[in-house]
Amino acid sequence: MTGEATRPPMAWRYCGNQVKLWREQAGVTREQLAREAAYGYETVKSMEQGRRRPSSRLLQVADQLCGAGGKLTAAQEFLKPERFPERTREFMQAEAEAIALYGYEPLLVPGLLQTEAYARALMGNSCPPLDDETIAERVAARLERQEKLRRKPTALFGFVLYEAALRTGVGGPEVMRRQLEALLAVGLLRNVSVQVLPADRVAYPALSGSLVLLETEEHEHLAYVEAQETSALYSDPMKVSRLAQRHGIIRMQALGVEESARFIGEVAEAL
Repeated sequence: MTGEATRPPMAWRYCGNQVKLWREQAGVTREQLAREAAYGYETVKSMEQGRRRPSSRLLQVADQLCGAGGKLTAAQEFLKPERFPERTREFMQAEAEAIALYGYEPLLVPGLLQTEAYARALMGNSCPPLDDETIAERVAARLERQEKLRRKPTALFGFVLYEAALRTGVGGPEVMRRQLEALLAVGLLRNVSVQVLPADRVAYPALSGSLVLLETEEHEHLAYVEAQETSALYSDPMKVSRLAQRHGIIRMQALGVEESARFIGEVAEAL
């Protein structure tokens, strides 16, 4: 099972194999293709074997060199990076369709509230590292998600952030200052509330990690939790109820909306 999780995507392997088949049929050596595409021999080998994503440049050069007539360049559409990690896609679909969302984050600003610079700083420092194209695609997807905050019909949003999320220096002081200013701006929307849980208010359920509660158009209630390399979307009423109770305790201990705005403003001024 571990081996499957780390195996390169099928699209990489299929497209790489197609490059190899077209190259061999045309009598083009791997060295020739590497030279024409300005890649090293091992890089082209990795792409052909699907261990590395075949690049647009390789496909274009191979298509022309091997006389594929556009059959290789057509693969580019299927090789674009996924907009969301596989383990979060079910949640993203539920989020897009939700009529209400209430979340708690202990360490980071929620994705729905992140500025572009903040999101880019996070994704640019992923481990293992992401390539530039994947980062660009996922940052764009995250910003696109935020359109839901202002989209009609209006959905309701409630966010509680632990104080640490405001003080974690993602991207440096300037990026954090702009991020905090963005929190204040989005908090002015009528359908959005932003609250802060100060570190000196001990709400023990808040120490267990992030959680999101969702309500669908059919009034089904879901809960989502996420940790390193794992996440889960729950629909079981008992599980959702327990998580909703924890969220309720966290929200009760948090500052009110106006107090929270002042708190965020003070943190921003101190940067």
